[in-house]
Amino acid sequence: MENIRKICFDALLKTATEDAYSNVVASSLAKRKYEDKRNKAFVCALYYGIIEREITLDYIISLFSRLKPAKIDIKAKILLRMGIYQIVYMDKVPDSAAVNETVKLCPKIGMYSAKGFINGVLRNVAREKDNIKYPKPGSEEYLSVMYSCHIDKVRLIVKSYGYELCEEYLKCSMGSPVLTARVNTLLTNSDEIIKILADENIVAEKNSVVDNAIDITDGADNLFSSKAFDNGLLHIQDAASQICCRAIGAKENDLVYDVCAAPGGKTATVAQIMNNKGRVIACDIHEHKLGLMNETFSRLKINIIDTICRDASHNDGKLTAEADAILCDVPCSGLGIFRRKPELKTKPLINTKELAKLQYKILCESAKLLRSGGTLVYSTCTLNPEENSENALRFLKEHPEFEPKRLEIKNIKRIVDEPDNMITLFPNGMKTDGFFISAFIKK
Repeated sequence: MENIRKICFDALLKTATEDAYSNVVASSLAKRKYEDKRNKAFVCALYYGIIEREITLDYIISLFSRLKPAKIDIKAKILLRMGIYQIVYMDKVPDSAAVNETVKLCPKIGMYSAKGFINGVLRNVAREKDNIKYPKPGSEEYLSVMYSCHIDKVRLIVKSYGYELCEEYLKCSMGSPVLTARVNTLLTNSDEIIKILADENIVAEKNSVVDNAIDITDGADNLFSSKAFDNGLLHIQDAASQICCRAIGAKENDLVYDVCAAPGGKTATVAQIMNNKGRVIACDIHEHKLGLMNETFSRLKINIIDTICRDASHNDGKLTAEADAILCDVPCSGLGIFRRKPELKTKPLINTKELAKLQYKILCESAKLLRSGGTLVYSTCTLNPEENSENALRFLKEHPEFEPKRLEIKNIKRIVDEPDNMITLFPNGMKTDGFFISAFIKK
């Protein structure tokens, strides 16, 4: 008989020790063959819940353990998180089962001496779970603990957008987000693909924000093995990224550069908007990602995209023609995609000053490749003004040959006050990722 908690433990250990992305590990758990479909549901819920609430769980550990979480062996800490999550958040699991089944894992993972410690902490948590004292509401520590977000990131978002908006955003980061896909308009349309997916027991509906986008509301685990996916009728892409692609304004027969293209979703959408006519060059600094992008473009039946390995922060001479439009979707701190990759919430804030310098250099070097009258779009999936509006405003100040290009975006509610060539998207109400878009036109 399969040990579902051991399966979950192995996945959590892989995430913790190999720095694996949670969405990749969760996908492998979902694709695994289980003896009972209820086992699959339990494993996936336990894994994702622990990843999502890591800081909260470690806070509880700190209240009941003589050792602070930082000093506890990673295997023992994962066991404690597993047990506490079941006790506190999984009502259908009896406390006794949560404790006993977790303790039984100790010898299976070589943690014989930890049995007493694990047993003692979990039993204390089970007795006092209704009396746990959390930080005072209204404090930054409260947001950090209750929404499992590193305190440095909480402070940055609060400083940038205020306490209330920060809490609303962090609330939206909890729970599994709906999977959104871009419909391949070269091959089908939204109405047709919804019917096609229904025949494969996948439920989808039109996205309320973006045209030619669908939300997968049921059966998402089956999407990647579906005929619709294999036949290139769609690719996975959040609505925010699709809004960004629209902002480029690419037309048939244009020449478009996507300077930081991997994994290629935006490149594919731009090519579809162009009706597969013209030329798109997708660049990335990592050569191994070019092959993966080419596989995606082939599956989507797109043949106007060429891939090039290049560093967008330097002019290496590989791009010589002046482009009609350029997309700089630069590497960023990822503060806008907590709901997709909850492990990003728990990590310390990186050195954003150096990152912002790199982003600005990419923007400036790319601007040199644009024709007069062409459109330049700068975007990130973060909510850090230093990487977003500050770079965009600095670019206009230091490049008088460019002017702001108004973003013509329908169905979008502005959350923060910004110039009309910029927008910061939040999941609050729109259910998109956190995202920043700015547009410029060369005089």
